Amino acid sequence: MKKTRYALMAVAAAVSLVTLTACGGGGGGAAGGGDLSKDYSGDLAVWGFENADEVGTSRMDVAEKVVGENDVKVKVDASAFDAQKFTTRAASGKISDVVQMDRQFVATYAAQGLIMPLDKCFDLYGVDPKSYWYPQVIDDVTYDGEVYAVPQFYQPPALLLNERVMQQAGVTDEQLDTSNPDALLEAIKKMTVLDGQNPTRLGFDPQGVSKAGLWMLSFGGQTIDKDGKPALDDPNNAKAVEFLKEIYDAQGGYANVKSFVDSFDVFGDNNSYVADQVGAAVFDQWYVNVLTPYAEKVQIGAVPLKTQDGDPFTVASGTSFVIPTSAKNPSAACAYALALTSKDAWEAAGKARDETTKADASRFGINAGLFTGSPENDQSIREQYVKATDFPGFDQAINTYYDVTASGKSFGSSPAGQQIQTELQNAVTSALLGEKTAEEALKGAQEAATRAYNQAAG
Repeated sequence: MKKTRYALMAVAAAVSLVTLTACGGGGGGAAGGGDLSKDYSGDLAVWGFENADEVGTSRMDVAEKVVGENDVKVKVDASAFDAQKFTTRAASGKISDVVQMDRQFVATYAAQGLIMPLDKCFDLYGVDPKSYWYPQVIDDVTYDGEVYAVPQFYQPPALLLNERVMQQAGVTDEQLDTSNPDALLEAIKKMTVLDGQNPTRLGFDPQGVSKAGLWMLSFGGQTIDKDGKPALDDPNNAKAVEFLKEIYDAQGGYANVKSFVDSFDVFGDNNSYVADQVGAAVFDQWYVNVLTPYAEKVQIGAVPLKTQDGDPFTVASGTSFVIPTSAKNPSAACAYALALTSKDAWEAAGKARDETTKADASRFGINAGLFTGSPENDQSIREQYVKATDFPGFDQAINTYYDVTASGKSFGSSPAGQQIQTELQNAVTSALLGEKTAEEALKGAQEAATRAYNQAAG
């Protein structure tokens, strides 16, 4: 039961640890995002705090106390964010004052005029977004030079290693180096076990479709340019896809690898690190939490991804809080969103997570920390609660994720961000299956994404 709860908690961290509601509030502040004020009152409707764990509820308590000083009553709709519902509700004016959503949606709604720019909100409370949050995190929620959301969380990907499989195959951590494709491919082949063309053990799961943009950054490419336009036909992107195809072909081909990966018990007792079904894989930091109940059954480690120049890097991802332009109580919404991501809120969250860890014997005392999106809060929580354990592999992996966070990049923001991602994944799938060359697939994706961008950007 506890293992299931922590698996769900980890999924929430990957998608949306907290979420907020959808029916208008009332009180201080002008509808449509007029002048914001610290003098607010009335009701505050929030949408999206679905399945909030102790990290979410502790912060909600802090934020509710802050706005409660102005006699604001918070009404929470804990249903999940839904893009279609958001557009419909925003257009009708029957929308929450604060909405939590993945950061990939922000530029889309900013371009449509459905959410407020928040520079006035930050100024009102003396918050400098570019110094409080990691620059790459703020880049995710910036459109046309303005910041449109209050970000939270930062789930950095890295290579999560199965040291037991690596040792059996005679592979070292140093050989799993994405800046040296030839050496990496040889290490993958050593760890891979095939039954004909069907893998029974993967040397490496690169998550080539869902993490395609990550590999493109490694090869010097990009999916979105500095102006928010799609850049899927960048020549370096094709190089990344061609290398991904080499990885899959060395392990039985993309179709066979995908079928094998789809059979993994990702969150269960027979997950791929317990069952030694993989030598290494690209995983965001949240997956360390999934593995902690199995600390006595796995031997893990981690190394950062690297650019082709050998520089460690990762990418920012996470959720954010927006204020719709039709919000009834934008002043209270501003205060609430900032309170959720304040130092006090993250301190409460860090303490709550530590208490949960200590109270649950199945966690083996492993506190993987919190990756908040703010370097100051990350460091504070790490210093207070992330301690050495009886499992040095976990300690090393956790430290790797923390250390690479500062080297993060942003994929960029675009009003056609969702469509660009969809076209990218379709193109990469086609190339990995051998239906098209990487260059052909990405050219077609660029054309489709450009049409979507032109429509979204007007």
